[in-house]
Amino acid sequence: MSTYEDRLAELGVTLPDAPAPAANYVPWAIVGDLVFVSGQISMQDGAFITGKLGDDMSVEEGAAAARTCAIGLLAQLKAACGGDLDRLVRVVKLTGFVNSTADFGDQPKVVNGCSDFLVEALGDAGRHTRSAVSAASLPFGVAVEIEGIFQIG
Repeated sequence: MSTYEDRLAELGVTLPDAPAPAANYVPWAIVGDLVFVSGQISMQDGAFITGKLGDDMSVEEGAAAARTCAIGLLAQLKAACGGDLDRLVRVVKLTGFVNSTADFGDQPKVVNGCSDFLVEALGDAGRHTRSAVSAASLPFGVAVEIEGIFQIG
């Protein structure tokens, strides 16, 4: 088990197997020392976490959904690294999409669920640049989708 996975275990998190893509794309691509991970949607225990922020979901519920996206991102990164999560050098960039109403403005607070988890689990390697934007809808009605760029060694 990797050092990062030890830390995840301390947090009560076991990474799931990386899910297969749901359409005609690859889950991740390596270019040089960067891994580009396709958007991971909010899921827990095999079920979609659905909802629209500003309507039927609170910021706290949205942040919890974003945390599940972080776990999905790490699962894909582990797969990209041949099972060795300790190849991670740092999280470079996240782009978070929040299923929200037109007047909802707390997208950054929602995506913090992912960002905060990555820093908690990975320490300084988890600090990253980020965008957090609204989406009128997301696949399967999920609340959050987050994609990431990671540097590996």
